[in-house]
Amino acid sequence: MIARANHRVSYPARIQLVAAMNPCRCGMAGEPGYRCARGERCRTEYQARISGPLLDRIDLRVEVPAVSATDLIRPAKSEASASVAMRVARAREIQRERFETAGADGALTNAQCPPSLIETVAAPDQAGLALLQDASEKLGFSGRAYHRVLKVARTLADLDGSETVSRIHLAEAISYRMDSQRMANAA
Repeated sequence: MIARANHRVSYPARIQLVAAMNPCRCGMAGEPGYRCARGERCRTEYQARISGPLLDRIDLRVEVPAVSATDLIRPAKSEASASVAMRVARAREIQRERFETAGADGALTNAQCPPSLIETVAAPDQAGLALLQDASEKLGFSGRAYHRVLKVARTLADLDGSETVSRIHLAEAISYRMDSQRMANAA
């Protein structure tokens, strides 16, 4: 929605944003054996260039460390793409059926679920609720962040084939909203 002066215009949009950035201006922050001449200020100032409201709208943030030669030589243990695709298709079917049963018009996935409904379909167990409350207080989640964590946790539970959103699903969803520095401080 674009609002200018006395006029508002709504354009339909559904996007998936995939973005990447270096951890700092020199690109070497956190690398083993490397010490930046600018220190922690390099990382802090560089990452502060992205606004908080923009970051609040990004559901999954994954920090990817540099790949070493050892990582390339070591045999990789991973799940086959076909089995991942089957789990995703199954989870999407579960979500479609859930929202069809609930009468949620236009919602086919957890990402499209309205906030009022996500609190019902992603209601966590007691341990998960305690974790979510603690994380919300310590990390200062906005209302948007709270609902997005629930949506991601519900999706993780769907991928596991779990009826309930448990502490493990919430812990993983919360970890996707934090950078490694904040995660280490929170632990």
